Amino acid sequence: MNNKRNLISSIIILVETIFLIILIAFGVWSYSAYKKNKTNLDQKINQAVIVAKKQQSSVDANNYAIQSQYPLANYTGPQIYGSVSINYPKNWSAYVDSTGSSTLLDGYFNPGYVMSINSPNSTFALRAQIINQSYSQTLASFTSQEQAGLITTKPYSLPKLPQVVGVMLTGQVQNNLTGEMVVLPLRNETLQFWTIGTNYLPAFSNIILPNLTFSP
Repeated sequence: MNNKRNLISSIIILVETIFLIILIAFGVWSYSAYKKNKTNLDQKINQAVIVAKKQQSSVDANNYAIQSQYPLANYTGPQIYGSVSINYPKNWSAYVDSTGSSTLLDGYFNPGYVMSINSPNSTFALRAQIINQSYSQTLASFTSQEQAGLITTKPYSLPKLPQVVGVMLTGQVQNNLTGEMVVLPLRNETLQFWTIGTNYLPAFSNIILPNLTFSP
């Protein structure tokens, strides 16, 4: 009888021991899984914080870049050539020559300072010209480029002068350089504005053109 009781007690102790081992193993596994999940979660949180900081920094830099352009500076050309009024970012510099014969007005606008206008490699944030030839003649000079697929054209009017209809050209608008140009009739002459590349396209589209006026 005692042997039977001892056997039952041994079995109970063994079962309890096994159960205890299972509980301990489950506890260790649960803790390990918790630590792993917590580490992964912490890493994801840290990555999200880094991304958010970078995005905020980018937004702040963009807002600063926009605000640094205001209030706008202004150039107004000679009355005899239509009093062309160009508003441009205040942190840009301008050089305008109105003494030519074939090009009645030749303007160069660029952030900081205007680079050498005589260098063929110089590009500017904005160019402005009044050409001493008719609008139709000026458009004809772009015909071969359009036929070759180097530029595309579409009708365009300045927001402040919707009655004056010209064209917007996109593509190789200057010396095989890609950019965007607006060509408009101005009395017996032609007015054209352009920017090269994409760096100053936002200023060209959102500041220069919406604020540009002249006397037709």
